Amino acid sequence: MTLRVAIAGFGAIGKVVATHLDRGIDGLALAAVSARDQARAGQAVAGFVRPVPVAPLASLWQHADLIVECAPAALLRELAEPALARGRHVMMLSCGALLDNFDLVELARRYGGRIYVPSGALLGLDAVAAAAEGKISSVHMITRKPPQGLAGAPYLEQNAIDVSALTEPKRVFAGTAREAARGFPANVNVAAALALAGSAQISIVVRSGPIPAVTRNIHRIEVESDAARFSLQIENVPSAENPRTGRLTALSVIAALKKLTSPLAVGT
Repeated sequence: MTLRVAIAGFGAIGKVVATHLDRGIDGLALAAVSARDQARAGQAVAGFVRPVPVAPLASLWQHADLIVECAPAALLRELAEPALARGRHVMMLSCGALLDNFDLVELARRYGGRIYVPSGALLGLDAVAAAAEGKISSVHMITRKPPQGLAGAPYLEQNAIDVSALTEPKRVFAGTAREAARGFPANVNVAAALALAGSAQISIVVRSGPIPAVTRNIHRIEVESDAARFSLQIENVPSAENPRTGRLTALSVIAALKKLTSPLAVGT
C-alpha cells in the first residue's frame, strides 16, 4: 500500500520534502500541500512530475494518511487537531509547540492517530530515548548560532536584546525546554525534541549564544544516566532560504518518512 503524504508549509523545509516525494520514494506519494502564499505554491507544484492540490491547512487530513508539519508553530493546532481526531498521523517539526499542546497526544490515542517527531537538526535522540528506559539524572544542551539564526526571536524582542552588532560570543538565554520553545519558536525546536525523547519533565539548560564568527548552527548535548554518560555535538549548515533552520532538518524528515515504509528500519 502507498502512504499518502501532505506537506503543511511550503518554505525551506516543505519544498525540499515535497520535491523528494514527487521524484519518487517507495511506498510514499505526495498528496497535497498547504502554503501561506497559495498562488506561489500552486505555480511550484504545477511543475512537479505529479502535480498535487494546494489545500487549506485545516483540511489536509482529507487528502492524506500522514501530514508533515513544516508550518509556523502558532498553526500547529489548526492542522493537527482535525487530522488526529480523524485517525491521521502527523509528523511534527514544531515540537516545541507540542509541549504546550500535549493534549494532542491524548487526542491521537483516543482516535487512533499518531504523532512523529523526527530528529531534525539534532543527533543522539536514539541514545537519549534508550537511556530514558533507565534513569536519566541530567540533560544539558548548548546551542550556538550565527546572529541571523536568532533574528526575530520573541525572547530577544521582549528583552530588548540586539544580536546584530555582536563582536564576541554572548549568552542570551538559559532555561528549560518549554521556556526555550516559547522564546525561540522558530529556532530551538531541537531542545523540545530532546526533552520529548527522554522525558517531557527533564530540565534542559539551553544556552543560545550567537557567535559572529560562527557560520553554522551548533548544538551540543550532555547526558548523565545510570546506563551511560555521553556528549554529542553537531554543526549544521544553515538553509540558504531560511538561516534559522539547517539543511539537515529536511533530510531528517525524508529519512523518517522512508523508515515508515521500508522493509529495513535502522535505529531505535
